[in-house]
Amino acid sequence: MASLTIRKLDDAIRDALRLRAARSGRSVEDEVRVILREAAHDGASAAPMAAPQASAPGRLPPTRADDGLARVTLVIGGGIAAYKSLDLIRRLKERHIDVRCVLTKAAQHFVTPLAASALSHERVYTDLFDPDSEFDAGHIRLARDSDLIVVAPATADLMAKIAHGTADDLASAILLAADVPILLAPAMNPLMWNNAATKRNVATLQRDGIAMIGPNAGEMAEAGEAGVGRMAEPLEIASAAERLLRPPQPRPLAGKRMLITAGPTHEPIDPVRYIANRSSGKQGFAIAAAAHAAGADVTLISGPVELDDPLGVTVKHVESARDMLRQVEATLPVDIAIFAAAVADWRVASEGEQKLKKTAAGMPPLQLVENPDILATISHRKDGRPPLVIGFAAETEHLIENAKTKIARKGCDWIVANDVSPATGVMGGDRNTVHLLTRHGENIEVDSWPVMTKEEVAVELIAHVAKTVSPSS
Repeated sequence: MASLTIRKLDDAIRDALRLRAARSGRSVEDEVRVILREAAHDGASAAPMAAPQASAPGRLPPTRADDGLARVTLVIGGGIAAYKSLDLIRRLKERHIDVRCVLTKAAQHFVTPLAASALSHERVYTDLFDPDSEFDAGHIRLARDSDLIVVAPATADLMAKIAHGTADDLASAILLAADVPILLAPAMNPLMWNNAATKRNVATLQRDGIAMIGPNAGEMAEAGEAGVGRMAEPLEIASAAERLLRPPQPRPLAGKRMLITAGPTHEPIDPVRYIANRSSGKQGFAIAAAAHAAGADVTLISGPVELDDPLGVTVKHVESARDMLRQVEATLPVDIAIFAAAVADWRVASEGEQKLKKTAAGMPPLQLVENPDILATISHRKDGRPPLVIGFAAETEHLIENAKTKIARKGCDWIVANDVSPATGVMGGDRNTVHLLTRHGENIEVDSWPVMTKEEVAVELIAHVAKTVSPSS
């Protein structure tokens, strides 16, 4: 929900509003939302607020966004890495985290409040003395109405202010008033990072219990400069924030080795052309991330995709079906194998050494031969067959019937069947509707799942795997 701006309140109404918010354990902004919601629901004005009374001093409990999501206050410092903070907003929201942004004066030279507001869907704060937010001590509210404060980029100047308790602008005032965890993502020139003053400040911040992610090594914005000082990537920062926000989850697959394939394969026709399909790899990558979160040691073998490698997962990139089979066999033995890749069934018998040209004789003949069947090859192995082998059936008609035939013919234990007809938008999309077929001797059970995001499908599938594969077996 967007931020609210309240102007020209009488002192008595303002004080009553503050008291009502305090009694409810909410911010004034969230309390106004509650009042408006009640008014809209009842068709009448909200219940009158009680007259101000003396209340016991003490810290108000931290609140969460009114939709129940975790809330992060993102402080964007004034460095060239500030442009990455816009991607960080997106990465945090992908993890179902509400984001409110605070831009320092220097940060506004690199990114605009409008850009941050458009991505966060919230008002952006820039001024310590903003009359629209400071009527209820807005800097204190921004510090306490969060579950976590992230500073990215954390410049040398900002880190020095935090270490020494300076509060001369909105960002430093929020950080000084904070009683929630703080995560810094330092970003500065290597000479600044290695300066004795910065090292003292880092040591002070660490003693104060402030968490840090990075900096990383690499090239700097300055020409010819390289070293330690690059801000951690947005994915790394978002993952670190998620770890601080959410308690460790059970790891039912700890100690298990898992192999997952994903994406399409490209079968070359000549140096320029190839046979492929529309697979994006999103489902396989989501399964790899969910398996890693469940504690498994995951190796992901991926065809050509445009996705970032999942953090914590060993990724091997391949092109063709034969390349994928070689990498799969090299990864064995494993405890669980999930074959989510859309492997091309056919390849040309003889790849052209040069680009095939159009001629007066017409189209050059292309003789096709069958590619190796990776799922069947692994399922029928005598030695080194994984205890649990799961395949995917991407069909456009007779989904369950074809999936049952496939599970019997391929010899795998489970099949995840999905309809990839163009109308479904599954190929390349973000949602999926699947049916889990499990084989029990001669019987095949079908469990049909509702429409879910591919991440939700992945989590559900890994939960089924964890129930089947005992961590101690």
